[in-house]
Amino acid sequence: MKGIRGIGQLSTRLYAAQAARKVEAAEHTRFQPQDVQVTKLPSGLVIASLENYSPASKIGVYINAGCRNETPDNQGVSHLLRLASSLTTKGASAFKICRGVEAVGGSMSVTSSRENMSYTVDCLRDDFDTVMEYLINVTTAPEFRAWEVSDLTPRVLRDKAQAAQSPQIGVIEGLHAAAYKHALSNSLYCPDHMVGNIKSEHLHQFVQNNFTSSRMALVGIGVDHTVLTQVGEQFLNIRSGAGTMGAKAQYRGGEVRLASTASMVHSAVVSESAAAGSGEALAFSVLQHLLGAGPHIKRGSNASNKLVQGVAKATADPFDVSAFNASYSDSGLFGVYTISQVAAAGDVIKAAVAQVKAVADGGVTAADLTRAKAQLKGQYLMSLETSEGLLEDMGTRSLAGGSYCSAEEVSKNIDNVSLTDVANAAKKFVSGKKTMASSGNLVKTPFVDEI
Repeated sequence: MKGIRGIGQLSTRLYAAQAARKVEAAEHTRFQPQDVQVTKLPSGLVIASLENYSPASKIGVYINAGCRNETPDNQGVSHLLRLASSLTTKGASAFKICRGVEAVGGSMSVTSSRENMSYTVDCLRDDFDTVMEYLINVTTAPEFRAWEVSDLTPRVLRDKAQAAQSPQIGVIEGLHAAAYKHALSNSLYCPDHMVGNIKSEHLHQFVQNNFTSSRMALVGIGVDHTVLTQVGEQFLNIRSGAGTMGAKAQYRGGEVRLASTASMVHSAVVSESAAAGSGEALAFSVLQHLLGAGPHIKRGSNASNKLVQGVAKATADPFDVSAFNASYSDSGLFGVYTISQVAAAGDVIKAAVAQVKAVADGGVTAADLTRAKAQLKGQYLMSLETSEGLLEDMGTRSLAGGSYCSAEEVSKNIDNVSLTDVANAAKKFVSGKKTMASSGNLVKTPFVDEI
């Protein structure tokens, strides 16, 4: 596809009608509240927007193209794509993109997960056409010049070095590598043997196979839905078809042990849970908060955290423990994540797992369930209070199902989770094949078959 130049001509057409609407709106003393609007085009592209009348706009292109879509021949390509968002495209040079976004006080960023990539821009509402030109170029017309791709290698190494310093990242990456065959086992970071070996051709092929209209969602906050729809119709109908579908997740279970001389041991023990969007996945989310999903008060003692209560009886040494929960389109992981001193690692891990078994055996009250539901709803609703959280929610939900579920509907679904649903989720963890990942001095850390 050719690069986009002079998208300002588009604004002349698109904003003519909008200008008339602005004049009409100015006659009213207050704006009418709007709900999220979703449109699915014949090409499969999903358009989702929320007009909140903000002076600033936030727009994102969400693409079903995470590291799970990588193959053995191009492992690490999604890591380079995260770094290549500001490189030269067919319609704008790297310098023009940087200068153009900065000149209007905007910002552009790209993030990726195991399943999706998201390109987002922030700008003042009046500069919508300017930043959209660059966003469209970056997502639909990259060039990936060989010398620019080669220059990314030091940044790849820097990212890997920073990740290596975090035991949490090491455990989470190791957990997925051990839990799955292919697909979800792929790392978010370029593997060592592929550093410097991802070429321009790999990037072009990955984009060609995965950046199709039916695997994209164009999402905006503080933008008129009609305008956003016309932009999608005119500039994001790039390639039809479903593209190359990634391999289905195959859970297998296993163990990864990352030995070091660190004084603290990080460990995660999980079983397969449920796919995102299902009622079972919601039950696992409630179970996560019932057990403990992290502190709710800065430097607080987590007195209501069942995992903390249980582990405190097993050791007097300092520790940290929380429930781990990750859901994907066709699978999920649920379990416990512990941080402990070397000598107490075994006691902490076993005590944490025992708390999940207690829930599976019915050791939970209606008051516990009510508290967990309130915490889950509170966390979800407060995440929507920021434009970043709201855009992410709109993008992932629209991309996954082609529609958007309102906050009221989500809250109602949470309220419908019963004690039986939560107990069944805990039983699935207890009876399921375990996966374990540990990092640190592991001399006192049990193996997965010893838990």
